[in-house]
This record gives sequence, structure tokens and C-alpha cells, in this order.
Amino acid sequence: MPKFRPHRGKPDDRLGPTRPPSGQPAGWQNVARWYSSYLESPDTYQEQVVFPGVLKLLAPKAGATYLDIGCGEGSLAQKIAAAGSRVVGFDAAPMLVEKARRRGIPGAEFLVGDAQRWPETLRARRFDGAICVLAIQNIKDIRAVFGEAAKVLAPGAPLVLVLNHPAFRIPRQSDWGWDEIKKIIYRRLDRYLTPLDIPILMNPGQRGRKPLTTMSHHRPLQDYVAALAAAGFAVDALEEWVSNRASDSGPRAKAENRARAEFPLFLALRARRWK
Repeated sequence: MPKFRPHRGKPDDRLGPTRPPSGQPAGWQNVARWYSSYLESPDTYQEQVVFPGVLKLLAPKAGATYLDIGCGEGSLAQKIAAAGSRVVGFDAAPMLVEKARRRGIPGAEFLVGDAQRWPETLRARRFDGAICVLAIQNIKDIRAVFGEAAKVLAPGAPLVLVLNHPAFRIPRQSDWGWDEIKKIIYRRLDRYLTPLDIPILMNPGQRGRKPLTTMSHHRPLQDYVAALAAAGFAVDALEEWVSNRASDSGPRAKAENRARAEFPLFLALRARRWK
């Protein structure tokens, strides 16, 4: 491989904002207003790639009740409720929960709670499915999350997880490179199997303002599958979603589009309770 040369016109490499995770109330409470403003754009990855994929895997049914773990400001819960379903969402950031409540979604309720230590009001209930979308990588103890989910999901009920792809989008440990000989953009990985706790700056470039950080917990894919199995879940679907964007100009546009099509941004897992 030739000497590493960074590709500055990166094809959608920025991790961007994930959904606000339960388990980090202080960090996400601080960025709640900015995150809500971000999701108002119709051209986000959430709106164009993630939410449609989640709805396909979850397949919400009218009259069924679903749980949204790390619900944020309720944008995905609203789409699930539109199918005639009931939704219960919870998040550790009170400001985001309040924004979700103000949506006034019929058949939806929102609670403040930590995904690692669920509110008692949830533990006595039963759900027909659950989602945790772009939040699980920000939660330290995933076994606690999956263990709690197993207690409230009916046998065979789906749990849909979406995360920044753990094999290709590792904060500070992955990047794009340009191969001058082959004229291609390639993905460089410095680490993968080692679990890492990585602080993420949420407001880069804002001089004079206090840095706002959250924590991202990198784990290899095998750790997610093992934690799900330990809680009594079996994975029955795995999908890898690429960017919906395209370069239409510039000397490396063709290479950028090729890289977009080859290296997925997101990993989606659907698991079902089997015991």
C-alpha cells in the first residue's frame, strides 16, 4: 500500500450527531437544543437513510405497542405512531423528552430515564417490539440495556439496533485515504477489535465557546452479538446502509461515489427474544 495520503474531500465520513443516548444525561442535555435543530432539516441521514430502514425492519403494526430506547425529541416515535401503533419513549436528557412531549403525538408517551437503569414504570409493562437507534454506541453497559429489554419484550418480539458502523467508522481510528496509483479512495483502519471509550466534540470550530462533548464507546461487532445472546436474543437480520449522497463535480467525484457505495455508514441489527 502506498504511503497514506488523507482524502480531504471526505465522502460522508463525519460521524455527525447520533440520537441522544440514555446513560449520558449531562452531555446530551447540553447539546439537546442543537440536536433538535439539526433534525429539522429534511436532508439528514436520519430522515433519508436511517428512519426508513428502521421502519422496514421493525414493521410496526396498528394497535401494537413499541418502546423507543433513547428516544431523543421523538422524531422516529412519531413515524412509528403514524402506523396506528402506540409508542413509549424514554431518554436521559429532560430537554429532549420535553420536546418530544410537545409534539403531541397521539398514542405516544415520553419519560425521562437511563437506558442502563430503566424507570420502574416500564419494568411492569410488555411491548411488541423495541428500537435503539444511533444511541447504543453512546451507552457504556450494553448488557444492562439488553437485559432490561428482554424483561419487557414479548417472546419473538423484535429489538432493532442501529449504530455507526463499528467496522468502518471508528472515531479517531479510521479515515479516508487517496491511492495516487490506483486513483481510488480507500478506508484506513488503525484499530478495530479493542474496545475504546472515545470523547466526541459536538461543537467543533465554535471559538470562544465551552467545548461540548459526549462519549462514544467503540466495540467490535462480536461484542454486540455476544451481549444480545447473553440476554436471550438471537439476531435474525443484519443490514449495512450506505450514504444517499453523491458527488457530481470535482476531480475525485467518481472515486468518492465508489467509496460511498462500498463502505457503509450504518449497521442495523434486528434481534428477537427467544427465551
